[in-house]
Amino acid sequence: MRTLRSPGWESDEYGPAVESALAQFLAEKQRAAVTPQVGMFVGWLREFLAGGKYLRPLVCCYGWLAADGGGRLSDQVVGVAASLELFHAFALIHDDVMDGSDLRRGRPAAHRRIAACHSGHRDAERLGVNTAILLGDLALGWSFELVHAAGLNTSQAAVVWPLLDAMRVATMSGQYLDLAAAGDADLDAALAIARYKTAAYTVDYPLRVGAALAGAGPQLLSACSTYGTALGEAFQLHDDLLGVFGDPEHTGKPAIDDLRTGKHTALLAVALHNADPDQRRVLDQLVGDPDLDEPGADRVRSILTATGARATVEDMIADRHHRALTALAPDLFAPAAADRLRQLAAAAVDKARAEDSRSKPAATQAVPEP
Repeated sequence: MRTLRSPGWESDEYGPAVESALAQFLAEKQRAAVTPQVGMFVGWLREFLAGGKYLRPLVCCYGWLAADGGGRLSDQVVGVAASLELFHAFALIHDDVMDGSDLRRGRPAAHRRIAACHSGHRDAERLGVNTAILLGDLALGWSFELVHAAGLNTSQAAVVWPLLDAMRVATMSGQYLDLAAAGDADLDAALAIARYKTAAYTVDYPLRVGAALAGAGPQLLSACSTYGTALGEAFQLHDDLLGVFGDPEHTGKPAIDDLRTGKHTALLAVALHNADPDQRRVLDQLVGDPDLDEPGADRVRSILTATGARATVEDMIADRHHRALTALAPDLFAPAAADRLRQLAAAAVDKARAEDSRSKPAATQAVPEP
């Protein structure tokens, strides 16, 4: 997923606390290394983490704030929130391997960076891919360690561990659906991918985990899930737009990779559903072509706009933004948390509009969601 800046990340008091906890954890891993390779892995993880915005940890902290209403974070929520950033690192590193992506956050993806470090090896590219898989595995394992080290009491552990287990299963399921999806007009399949692969571990579960750490009751946890699912889907829909129409200078990834890999998105599903025979032939010919060039990509972009797919996805983002805001009931959410969650929801909508550097034609076809 392309980075969506968390609201007020630079000034948010929660960000530095989580970042410091993660830095201390990695420093201890390096200090107590059981093999010489650990320092190498820690170095690559530090490089990778340096470009992140810690969205998931912050959402976890906002969940805690929603239930607690106080200001100072507990050690438990800091540790668990930090674990979510390592889980995110694992997911992105493996996702880039599966997608064959060259860039992440404007820099070489982990497998490309590792291959460059072994340029003298007889098969540096294969070594880079295989080592990146190991690096992702290590990040996943260390995310477990951070939760174990957070000092959860019995009641916290009884609620939090099942949530984290469910989050991992949902993410893996969504990743499988993404890999297995065919390039067709199945909007439901595209939205299922968005729900499981992105919404689950980006907003829904992190928010619920944070609230659970503060002792939230069933009503608040349910409202957190409603908010998180809606906004998480909005994030993925926004990501789909940026994957085709975004400015690589801002997103850190080429705006052609999704088209070259034929990624099954809601944007493409709507376009295929609405395309006339000529438009369908062009989409079938160009989307999924690993050698697609920019002129070809521009032809696809024009069809995505002409069929109303782009406008439909923008409407879907607005709809999910509204659902997320509706879930923030004032009798459930502490005011400070509700305010930050509203800012986060606004960022999903604003980014979908503001980060797109490609101008639209004067008229687009308005198409209802199939």
